[in-house]
Parts: sequence; C-alpha cells; structure tokens
Amino acid sequence: MKTVPIIDLTPWFQGGAADRAQVAGQVDQALREIGFLLVTGHGVPPELRAGVRAAAERFFALPEEVKRRYAVTVGGRGWLPPGVEANGYAEGTPTPPDLKETFAVGADDPIGDPVIDAEWFLRNVWPPEVPELRSLVTEYLARMRALADELLVVCAAALGLPDGFFTSRAGHPSYTMNINRYPPLSQVGPPEPGQFRIGPHTDFGTVTVLDRQQGVGGLQVFTLDGEWIDAPYAEDSFTINIGDLLARWTGDRWRSTRHRVLPPDPSAPDEELVSLIYFYECDPLAEVKSLGPPIGTVAHPPVIAHEYLMEKLKAITV
Repeated sequence: MKTVPIIDLTPWFQGGAADRAQVAGQVDQALREIGFLLVTGHGVPPELRAGVRAAAERFFALPEEVKRRYAVTVGGRGWLPPGVEANGYAEGTPTPPDLKETFAVGADDPIGDPVIDAEWFLRNVWPPEVPELRSLVTEYLARMRALADELLVVCAAALGLPDGFFTSRAGHPSYTMNINRYPPLSQVGPPEPGQFRIGPHTDFGTVTVLDRQQGVGGLQVFTLDGEWIDAPYAEDSFTINIGDLLARWTGDRWRSTRHRVLPPDPSAPDEELVSLIYFYECDPLAEVKSLGPPIGTVAHPPVIAHEYLMEKLKAITV
C-alpha cells in the first residue's frame, strides 16, 4: 500500500543540479502515486506559524455576536461560521455541513478587471479585536506565496520543463488561505451520519500548502488501492497536495487526490485543532491546456482558470 512520503527540500535549496533533480524525481513519484507529500527543509520559521495560529485562536474565542460582524459565505473574506460549507458536494456527494469554522483571507491586489477583481481579489477583513492578526497573516501569506512558487518550479523540473513554465502563469495569481478551527466533540456533540470536519473532496487549484496539528480526528488520504489512510505527521513539516487544475494541466500524470478530515473522536472528546491551509492557483485569466505525451495521458479541453475554479467553489457552498 502506498504511503505519503516525507521529502526534505534542503538539497533542492542548497545542493547542485544532481541534488535538485533527485528532489524533483521524488516529487514526481509522490504526485503520480498518491498526490500528497510532506516537505521539510522549507525555511518557514515555526515561530511565525505558531504566531498565526495563536492569533487565530484568539479570534475564534470571541463571542459569536462579535464574529458575526465578519460573517461571509464560501469565497468571501472573513468568518465562515459553522454550517456554511460542505466539501463533499464538490464530488457530488450530499453530506451534512463540515464541522468547522473558518477565518478566510486571500489575494487582495486587484488587476483592474472589475469581474475578476470582484471574484478573486476581494479586500481582506482584519478584525480590530485581534490587531496582531493582520501583520502575522500578511507575513505568512508572503511566505506561502514564495514557497508555492518554489514548489511550482520543482514541479516544472519534475516534468522536464523550463523552471518558469508554471510560475510564468502565476505573475498575479489568485490564492486563498483558510484558517480552520475544528471544535471538540464536547462542544459540537456526536456528528451526524456522514459528517466530517471536512468531507471527502479534492482541492481545486495548483498546489495546497497545509500546516496542521497532530490529532485523532485528522487528515486522511484516499489511495489508488481504494483505501483511506492516515496522513503521517512530522514536526516542522508542511503537507502538500495538488489540486484539480494542476492535475488537468499535467494531462492526469499527477493525481488530485481525495482527502478528508475525520470527525472528532470519542477517544479525544476535548481535541480542538487549528489548520492553516493555503490554496494556490495561478493567473485567473490563464488558459490551462493539458500537457501531451510523454508527460500527460489525458487531453482535457482547455479551460480559463477562474471560470473553472468558480464552478468548483459554487458546488461546495451550502
């Protein structure tokens, strides 16, 4: 049975051509076989990640009537209350709402196209009740953008393409960061049948960078063998997977893999987790065409990135 590998990026950043090629080969194998990997040696300071999480926890601890001032629906910037999102719908499976609440931010530098700006470059909302949240998250977003771009360079190398093949189409990209709080069982009560912290789904964009905490009700990945397996946890790592858009781009050489976050477990009734999830995409007006042989095997019809992604987002909104 395939497992999610842990790949050290140190040789990519500090080594020579052979070292970089070896890392790229490991990434290619992981994305072909399971669509997920953990990376270490990424250079993002643990103190920053801890600071973002602590500030987010202070926001989530505010009274509901305060958080309600910042309430939005899927795709918006602000607070997504419990009950507004069900990720299982993305694959056509009706499920109860996901057992989480979210603080969402994203790309906010408009490109000058009113339609695109209204969909993908909304103004971020910074609650004054937690003043430190803005500077911490802004720094974190910059780190995530740099890491996501570097991962796209690794991806290009893994496919034998020029380094800038993907990043040249991400000069002014859309991206979203969801800070998810998964409440404990003692707060939400027993889940409904088929209810998860996040229901089974695939991601939609290019690469996803996840900072997560270890827990009983944690991340599971669906393998080619048709089994759900627990994703491994490694200290100071990021969990990386690709979304539907990048899989489509590679002509399905790489897998956009189903995954889910388990509901709170009776064995840990007070377990509360906070995940930082950065969803990277590309330029909204980029045309995504499947790469042909010897890279890809499936020729999907070309799509415009923002049109494709908007349809996906609409599907998961309750």
